[in-house]
Amino acid sequence: MGTGKTSLVLRFVKGQFYDYQESTIGAAFFTQVLSINEATVKFDIWDTAGQERYHSLAPMYYRGAAAAIVVYDITSMESFERAKKWVEELQRQGNPNLVMVLVANKVDLEANRKVETENSELYAHENGLLYIETSAKTAQNVNELFYEIAKCLAKARPSQPPGMKLQNETRERGIRAFCCSG
Repeated sequence: MGTGKTSLVLRFVKGQFYDYQESTIGAAFFTQVLSINEATVKFDIWDTAGQERYHSLAPMYYRGAAAAIVVYDITSMESFERAKKWVEELQRQGNPNLVMVLVANKVDLEANRKVETENSELYAHENGLLYIETSAKTAQNVNELFYEIAKCLAKARPSQPPGMKLQNETRERGIRAFCCSG
């Protein structure tokens, strides 16, 4: 059972949730536009496979990304440990201005929680990450996750007038976000 990366993306992009979501093979691409006070942000989202056998493909998705969402399942300490490894990799090899969010997913399974909020918040704080707890199943904090990223990205690019689409310098692609974890 995965951490819920695809379920989070599908909830955000399409407003859908499936009790059984097949594992992502390689990566899937989604796009979504958000309007906030500061700007209109177009997200180009690469939803990458969490399985170890696809790990070597990840750099081609996160290279040049403006944001990364590292997801773990609150009912699995192992997924939290894998998420930490992703954070370390992104800090070493990702964009130095990368907006990174640590996402504790599946809060609808609170009774089965293995990763305490305090530990995750402390880790996020120590590593300069945004932190949010979500449930793709109930939609709790899913839109808020992407609004927070959009606000951070809009602040990071203040030279653009309000209402303009934020874009990478030479691409017509908008903001690239990357979802990863184990």
